[in-house]
Amino acid sequence: MEAALAEARAAAEAGEAPIGAAVVSAGGEILAAAGNAPISTNDPTGHAEIRALRAAAAKLGNYRLTGASLFVTLEPCAMCAGAISHARIARLVIAAQDPKGGAVWHGPRFFGQPTCHWRPEVVEGPFAEESAAMLKDFFRARR
Repeated sequence: MEAALAEARAAAEAGEAPIGAAVVSAGGEILAAAGNAPISTNDPTGHAEIRALRAAAAKLGNYRLTGASLFVTLEPCAMCAGAISHARIARLVIAAQDPKGGAVWHGPRFFGQPTCHWRPEVVEGPFAEESAAMLKDFFRARR
């Protein structure tokens, strides 16, 4: 989670929403880590989770990341939850909940839908307060 938090801080410094993600192999190796970058990349899919999943898949040469864990600083949206399912992530560790845009515990509750073919183990992870505070501070400064 510390790698995801570092990516979130870097995203904030770049003017992006402070959200970070890290993909870790079953053996504990960080395969990839990324922060949010839809603005700087002009890519609406440039969420931290998507960017980290893409990098990990490229590193392994396989779009299925079976056995891997994904650490995220904020509850994933529906788009990211779909990508997590398609990547066959084994365990999803989430720091802060997102009642407005989250799709794991809130909104569509993606992994509970009958059309979802792969469901990771979902864990409420550490650093929820730090992650939430980073987001609140970031958006407060922009209002």
